[in-house]
Amino acid sequence: QVPLVESGGGLVQPGGSLRLSCSASEFTLDYYAIGWVRQAPGKEREGVSCIGSPNGRADYADSVKGRFTISRDNAKNTVYLQMNSLKAEDTAVYYCAAAWGCPYYTTETEYDYWGQGTQVTVSP
Repeated sequence: QVPLVESGGGLVQPGGSLRLSCSASEFTLDYYAIGWVRQAPGKEREGVSCIGSPNGRADYADSVKGRFTISRDNAKNTVYLQMNSLKAEDTAVYYCAAAWGCPYYTTETEYDYWGQGTQVTVSP
């Protein structure tokens, strides 16, 4: 397995921002498509964004388009998810995941390797 580690979650007020990070100690993330998937309480997992390799193409679910930005820092072997204008409905556990390619639809969750998740709570 690819040991993916997420960080950067926390509690933020509506309208605020957070930046999530995904790193891997034993593998080069640049070889993989990396996605961010979230799961809210009582709901199924949904993909929110994916960045391809090697083209670096970024895709977003409609629910986060214009608010979230995915990016890579290959020197740090890290993928980021910058989340702005956060809403209460963004509250979820966020997972980073890796595969050889991004899912056909960004909302899909077909990845081969997963992190342990980080909690994001948006509340006044």
